[in-house]
Amino acid sequence: MKSGKTKAFSLLALLLLFMLPGADLDAYFVTYKEQYYRLYHLHYIQYPDDTMENIYWLEQAVKADFCNPLYALARIENETQWEKYRYLFMMHLNLKLVEQHLLLGNKWNKRTAYFYNAPWKEQNLDSLNTAETCYRTALYYWNEALTWAAKAQEKRFYFINLEKIQFWEDEAGRIGDGSLDYGKTITRELNLIQNVREQFQAMDENTY
Repeated sequence: MKSGKTKAFSLLALLLLFMLPGADLDAYFVTYKEQYYRLYHLHYIQYPDDTMENIYWLEQAVKADFCNPLYALARIENETQWEKYRYLFMMHLNLKLVEQHLLLGNKWNKRTAYFYNAPWKEQNLDSLNTAETCYRTALYYWNEALTWAAKAQEKRFYFINLEKIQFWEDEAGRIGDGSLDYGKTITRELNLIQNVREQFQAMDENTY
């Protein structure tokens, strides 16, 4: 993951962007989950700074309050729908955080310990440590997503379908039947990191 200094610089640049002349901060005061979620977006080419920006907005969304049901991202007509909506939203936010941390980890993951990289052994080990941090953070968010998905799939919600967020409904269903399992993906990546790390650690002055 990026150093604290680099991350702080990225966030400072983002804040300065909002302070440019002509930017009317009062026109869009970000307060609620739904507003922060709308600031999350995918890039054609996902550079680390893009991923860090998305992680920031998603983390803010996780911490923020829900807006009034009138302004929810799905049609809400009763308290039970509202409860399921909140569970699905939290599940979805955590899944997006899993995906973004996997993307970030992939930027630093060294999948093969080439012998000719021996002169840069320490740099490669540092890179693997950064990737591992990203993956372990992804694992935390995956466990959070599992918790919210289980809540959204309680029996009392079986016949409640929120059509405007059908994709979230599908995600919960796929988690339930095991066809969506980021835990397996993350575990595989962590095992790979450990294997490559051991190969780099075994390198010495005779390797290259």
